[in-house]
Amino acid sequence: MNNIHNTAIIEEGALLGDNITIGAFTIIGKDVKIGDGTIVDSHTLITGKTTIGKNNHIFSHASIGSIPQDLKFNGEDVELIIGDNNKIREYTLFNPGTIGGGSVTKIGDNNLFMGYTHVAHDVIIGNHCIFANGATLAGHVECDDYVVVGGLTPIHQFCKLGTQVMVGGASAVAQDIPPFCLAEGNKAVLRGLNLTGLRRRFENREDIDAIKHAYKELFESGRPLQEVASELFESDKNKYVKELANFVLNTKRGIPFNRK
Repeated sequence: MNNIHNTAIIEEGALLGDNITIGAFTIIGKDVKIGDGTIVDSHTLITGKTTIGKNNHIFSHASIGSIPQDLKFNGEDVELIIGDNNKIREYTLFNPGTIGGGSVTKIGDNNLFMGYTHVAHDVIIGNHCIFANGATLAGHVECDDYVVVGGLTPIHQFCKLGTQVMVGGASAVAQDIPPFCLAEGNKAVLRGLNLTGLRRRFENREDIDAIKHAYKELFESGRPLQEVASELFESDKNKYVKELANFVLNTKRGIPFNRK
């Protein structure tokens, strides 16, 4: 049985699962789908072609699915897809995709979006990520799994953050950040590896040592970056080293590190 406050507005056509809670003065649009067990607190707007999975908690005054903040948008058929078990805190703003970016903004599972986080059009986010208060993801940003972004940090459009990246608060990210790395500053540059995150996630110390070696070869040896990445990708058998090297080989916005 659903628990829907009598002041909430559920437009005809909206599809709601079971055991959903919807708070006072919340508006759910006609093209919205919400999965079982999701909680939507008061004064929230969920609109557009938006699909929300199971057991999410959307806190009050969030705006989910309103049209992209893109002057080229002209009412095309675009969508926003949110997975399961996400916490979306107060005053967050999530936009759907645009035709130029694939028409979809997609968010995975088990993520935390703290207050005032903005997820812009065509953003792709994996699983188990944390975005602190005031993190702003511009259009077409990609974040792999286990990314942590500190508060008041903007991510430039088309940037990609690899698996287990951590970005310090009050940074400004304008280039791609490779997997397992720590970045900080305005403009953000690599400061080393996210060793705390690696130790929490990986039980095998050999994997961490392999990533450490690869990082030194890539960013501290003084050799050409693409050359080192190609060698590591071809010769190193560790799958995490290959992931790191492959990211470097395919970067489109470049890697912000201090060349020696």
